[in-house]
Amino acid sequence: MIRSRWGVHLLFGGLLVAGVVVRGLAVLGYRPVLWFWADSFAYLSSAVDLRPLPSRPAGYSLFLWFFENVQVVVVAQHLMGIAMAVAIYAVLLRAGLPAWGSALAAAPVLLDVHQVQLEHLLMADLLFTFLVVMAVVLLVWRPAPWAVVAGLGLLGMATVTRTLGLPLVIVAVVWLLLRRVSWRAVGAGVLAAGVVVGGYATWFNAVHGSFGLGGSNVWMWSRTMTFADCRIMDPRPELAVLCPEAGPRLAAPVYIWDPKSPIVRSGAEKEELTGEFTSLAIRSQPLDFLLTGLGDALWAFEWNRRIYPSPGPQSAYVFPDSVRPFSDRVASAGRTATQLTVEYQGSSAETRIVEPYAGWLRAYQEYGYLRGPFLAAILLAGLGGMLVKLVRGRFADLTPALLPWAAAMTLTFLPPLVAAFDHRYVVPVVPLACLAAGLALTRRATDDATVESGTRAKRKAQLTAG
Repeated sequence: MIRSRWGVHLLFGGLLVAGVVVRGLAVLGYRPVLWFWADSFAYLSSAVDLRPLPSRPAGYSLFLWFFENVQVVVVAQHLMGIAMAVAIYAVLLRAGLPAWGSALAAAPVLLDVHQVQLEHLLMADLLFTFLVVMAVVLLVWRPAPWAVVAGLGLLGMATVTRTLGLPLVIVAVVWLLLRRVSWRAVGAGVLAAGVVVGGYATWFNAVHGSFGLGGSNVWMWSRTMTFADCRIMDPRPELAVLCPEAGPRLAAPVYIWDPKSPIVRSGAEKEELTGEFTSLAIRSQPLDFLLTGLGDALWAFEWNRRIYPSPGPQSAYVFPDSVRPFSDRVASAGRTATQLTVEYQGSSAETRIVEPYAGWLRAYQEYGYLRGPFLAAILLAGLGGMLVKLVRGRFADLTPALLPWAAAMTLTFLPPLVAAFDHRYVVPVVPLACLAAGLALTRRATDDATVESGTRAKRKAQLTAG
């Protein structure tokens, strides 16, 4: 009996062991962490100085400040990846999906090498993904008042990690209202998210003199440079200096970092000017804005990963065969990379590649990831399953899948619209898409009220028969 009970979980157990092995190779082969120049050091400097970053939310810096050791951070991030897979498996089992189907839905999170690479990178994306997935899992599992408060609170924490969390709060609130969760519970959840976001904004104001989460108009401006036509926009002379040069358009991030970029000519007022230019470009060319962003988002579904914005191992987010050594060059906040890591943990954290573990991992990454068309198929499976339930009038079955599916679509299409396409932004879509597809393909009701109603009806029938 016990063997039979645990035997159904053998497939997931095998996948879980394989996922742990892949992560073990990363920990052994790339010690202690992989760095993304220079964003990783910006987060680290914020953790050392304990102050919000002006250009992006610093929730991840607070996470780093708590651990004070990059090796511990990496292990914690790998554990988060495993926890997401376990949570997806548990939710789908509870929803009525067979154990083998639940295991397959969790497999991309366990085995996708780009998921593992993101966990091994000192960047905010893994923490953001974990907070979003666990929030969705809580809300889908059982939208009781405590879960609503906790779920929206986690999305508030995701917002102060990456601002993309804010639209997900809106998505979650709309979903809760569709599911007819009490106004009191939804209001308490919104308050929880507001306390987290408002608290961070207050801290930001205390340091930088204005309420905000950290950000820059430059990102949206760089997005407009991929389609802006100043002949259509007719900008005033002060804005015209930001117009793109004639010829082929570059990738959006290039316009931020390239020394020849028009932004260099904008002077000290670049925040104000880029904001005005962005608004004018979108108002003048709304269709070009949408088509350019949506077209870039579709790169996520290509068979081969697009090297973007420029060739190189870092732009593809892979485990490299060589790493950039620490140097005397300033990494962030007037410190070199060595100085920053020594201040943070008392020793240098320069990456060392250790063979044969790194070589085994590089061999695995040639094939061990979710190809773009399969991600598209997973999203379509979720949509198709929901449409079938809608046609059959099973709205209670449809709504659980709607939240992770809507969140996945938001994270797929919003970043290319407001910033740029990046495969690093695609990885968080995968667990949500898998969860949505699994919930959409379940055959029985997952709504607690429906299940409880069915249980009462069964008991009544048994009493009548008796």
